[in-house]
Amino acid sequence: MTGIPKAIYQFYKWLFLFPFVILITVLFGSGCIFAAITLGEQATNIFAVTWAKIACFFIPLKVNVLGEENFSPEKPYIIVANHQSMVDIVILQAYVKLTIKWIMKKELEQIPLFGYACKKLGCIYVDRFNHNSALESMCHARDNLAKSSSVIFFPEGTRTRNGRLLKFKKGAFRFAMDTGIPILPVTIKDSIKIMPADSLDVLPGTTTITIHPPVNMKNRSIEELDEIISETRGTIATAL
Repeated sequence: MTGIPKAIYQFYKWLFLFPFVILITVLFGSGCIFAAITLGEQATNIFAVTWAKIACFFIPLKVNVLGEENFSPEKPYIIVANHQSMVDIVILQAYVKLTIKWIMKKELEQIPLFGYACKKLGCIYVDRFNHNSALESMCHARDNLAKSSSVIFFPEGTRTRNGRLLKFKKGAFRFAMDTGIPILPVTIKDSIKIMPADSLDVLPGTTTITIHPPVNMKNRSIEELDEIISETRGTIATAL
């Protein structure tokens, strides 16, 4: 998007899109809290998915999803995805047809309404600077994870600045090994073109989600961990 169309989109983005996204975040966040209190945590997912789809529509963002035959909505997974952009969160929430719980940094819990709504959604807050506290949060999540809920990890730990896949951290894989829940590798392609890291320069466009076959984690030994990480990273890289 260049020239006049991009200039026009800048007015649209600042005068309508960002205020609108803030508004629907407040409205649907309130809905999540109400649903969690009255109907239970599982009922909140419909608010999160609807919020994400509305945001994608108004960017506008087209999402192609490949590999839906590789998972069952009734089963839990540890979703392991690459991380190119802040819009990855919206894309995955809107178009991966699973009940999703997010691993989030502790600082986000302090954002008014948003932090509390995410907590009611069942998101797992982790203190990145306190290993014992982070471990305790993960253990609590493991013990309280609903049978049909899936947890998303971005094992790179941060967004890529150039589109290249970064080294994977072990947390997601240890969590999968401890719970016996299969890993579901997911590749997100071209979201960096929609909204690059460290930028609010969001633009309309097309991105692709590729969902790969799950990796069985039952009865896997700690000695296999590095091999599993390497193979999963390689799988995700194939669709970039």
